[in-house]
Amino acid sequence: MERRTFLTKGLSAAALIPFARAASTQVPSFELEEVSLATLSSGIASGEYTCRSITEMYLERIEALNRTGPRLFAVLETNPDALEIAEALDKEAQEGRRRGPLHGIPLLLKDNIDTADKMTTTAGSTALEGSIPPRDAFIAGRLREAGAVLLGKANMSEWAGWKSFARGTPGWSGRGFDGGKGGFCRNPYVLDRVPGGSSAGSGVGAAASLAAAAIGTETDGSIVGPSHRNSLVGIKPTIGLLSRGGVIPIAHSQDSAGPMARSVEDAALILGAMTGVDPRDPLTSPSEGSYLADYTASLDPRGLRGARIGVARDYAGFDDRVDKLFEDALSVMKREGATIVDPITLPEELRFGNEYEMEVLYHEFKADLNAYLASLGPAAPIRSLKELIAYNESHADLELSLFGQELLIQSEERGPLTEPKYIEALATSHRLSRDEGIDKVMDAERLDAIVAPTGGIAALLDPLGASRGAGGGCSTPSAMAAYPNMTVPMGFISELPIGLSLFGRAWSESTLLKLAYAFEQATEHRRPPKFLAAAPI
Repeated sequence: MERRTFLTKGLSAAALIPFARAASTQVPSFELEEVSLATLSSGIASGEYTCRSITEMYLERIEALNRTGPRLFAVLETNPDALEIAEALDKEAQEGRRRGPLHGIPLLLKDNIDTADKMTTTAGSTALEGSIPPRDAFIAGRLREAGAVLLGKANMSEWAGWKSFARGTPGWSGRGFDGGKGGFCRNPYVLDRVPGGSSAGSGVGAAASLAAAAIGTETDGSIVGPSHRNSLVGIKPTIGLLSRGGVIPIAHSQDSAGPMARSVEDAALILGAMTGVDPRDPLTSPSEGSYLADYTASLDPRGLRGARIGVARDYAGFDDRVDKLFEDALSVMKREGATIVDPITLPEELRFGNEYEMEVLYHEFKADLNAYLASLGPAAPIRSLKELIAYNESHADLELSLFGQELLIQSEERGPLTEPKYIEALATSHRLSRDEGIDKVMDAERLDAIVAPTGGIAALLDPLGASRGAGGGCSTPSAMAAYPNMTVPMGFISELPIGLSLFGRAWSESTLLKLAYAFEQATEHRRPPKFLAAAPI
């Protein structure tokens, strides 16, 4: 039977995920669980570890947890050259040529970030199976230059979730499907819960110590969402801080890559390694003079002292249990010396899926995806959005088995980026989110940042039902504005993580990191997953 004919109509949720009622999985102890980048780096420097030994341990961890054991399905493939690369980095270190704090550190990349090696880049779609781009994404190249080992490609919501809103399951991809075993990326804290999307595998991989950390991408919520559901620090930077050159797109006005890590310090280290101006991404030009190669100088345990922080109350109130954690977080900030301005108000149009944002995404997805596919050259498996839609229709038994492709179809129906409808939507989006939104309230109240709950409790993993999340979400204002947003662990509800978002002006990553680090050090909410089968909610 051909690989793409496993799914058929009428399958029940139990048939699709036979592990749904499985007992808790016993996971072997792991020497590198929760180990920081600094500890790994100092271990390599002292000789306690080698780059190869660290890489081997993470590969063994992936082997034990990804498609066996708890079957996390967080990693689509590992780099067949990873050990050889690690050995070369060991040789450099022995010769006194250490590249910096990421030298020999294994990282996972979301499967929409190009690598010109033996790994493929598919955005989770079988339509791009076997596709190897002609060059690295700019950020992948920067990580290689910094000495990171690009360990593997992380599973993701197919096409970063830009396929269907009707019945999409966060963390499902056609490429990740594994026949009777399911292939749905699973939350390592409670295995019958979603990990968040679209950077699901990046979140699970970092949380479950399948790598030292991971890189995700976000258009609206796709880094901060899975980070908050996996007790991680996730950073969605200002648009233009990190290049999108070589990243499979949704929309250039809102797309950004960013680190997903177990601590603020680790996230800061990785963020600085990826910055730089890239001719392939014109929006990186304004970052000249605004980006740093090292953000760790911003990390101050007393960083909340004297800060003015606005409370976006309109993004709370959807769950009393989340509200309790949020009030506790605000109390910590006050105790640590921050002035809390409560409440502040943003335009009510700034909600996920509003007409202005959607129109921008429809238009830009068509233009940007067609440009990306053209960059793959004549050997590309598909060459246009139109061909992608046709491919999905001809492989509907897999690619359209759980949900449709109405977002792709509606994007294909849009015209060029010169259309007045698009130009007006983009201008309105920026006006609402910047001039009448974040900039206005921050100027009026002299704020350093705005805070809100990142989201709600992770929903049950139910591929045949609504599994998009149990309320909440504050990512849209900063997404539409192209401004930075980051999440930091805020606590747990019945073993499920909840995050706190901090967002603000363009190029304010240093300020957000300072505040997040102080909050993290004062609370220490992060804890590793237990791989529970279920949890009472």
